[in-house]
Amino acid sequence: MVAMPFFAPGDDPGPDFAGLVRRVVGEPVTPQLSEDDRRRLVHGTTCLAVRYEHGVVMAGDRRATSGNWISHRTIEKVFPADRHSGVAIAGAAGPAVEMVKLFQLQLEHYEKVEGSQLSLEGKANQLSQMVRSNLPAAMQGLAVVPIFAGYDRHRDRGRIFQYDITGGRYEEADFATTGSGSMHASTVVKLGFAEGLGRDEAVDLAMRALWEAADEDSATGGPDLIRRIFPVVATIDTDGFERLADDELEARARSLVERLGGGEAP
Repeated sequence: MVAMPFFAPGDDPGPDFAGLVRRVVGEPVTPQLSEDDRRRLVHGTTCLAVRYEHGVVMAGDRRATSGNWISHRTIEKVFPADRHSGVAIAGAAGPAVEMVKLFQLQLEHYEKVEGSQLSLEGKANQLSQMVRSNLPAAMQGLAVVPIFAGYDRHRDRGRIFQYDITGGRYEEADFATTGSGSMHASTVVKLGFAEGLGRDEAVDLAMRALWEAADEDSATGGPDLIRRIFPVVATIDTDGFERLADDELEARARSLVERLGGGEAP
């Protein structure tokens, strides 16, 4: 158990909570994994973000895999970072969820210490530093490749940021995808995207992209109408982060099945 740290007035650690943790606890030990260990790792897969007229839609499938096994069917991959931003994860599930929790705590810590929120770019940069800090673990097979998106109240528009395993941060104009099914999802979004998309159109496009990704990529899970398992889909706009209810997603999934199959969904 770590004792409560105390600092002299001239030694204030400031609003960087992640830096404070490293300072008090030290850098985490990089695991040394064998090839068999890497195959047993649980991985989250396909996530995406699409900008629409008044904000951003974020979506992720629910499947997690260990090699060729389905480890979990209902994993969560899209999370609120704070009221007006969200983060979606792909890669090693354990480190990814841990990074999200630390990121959420970092943003809350900053706001309490400084009395104001970080800018959206500041949040994107903070997540970039966390991904960069994970590079030694990523080289051992524990890579985390997130998408960060939010509503920029200063610019009055949604914005999307994508990352690589080195912490490189890249702002995307219209959409971003990550995970094993990202190539297929990206193609669907690219063909369906248009400037000025409405909320409902963007949500349907995101669900269609995940559907097509699941059709081509075994690590991506499509909507399961029998078990009532649906993607996690959230919108972020001037009113904040809002996760869509499963009842709405079920209706959209059944409508999608009918359009693609030419008949009634099971």
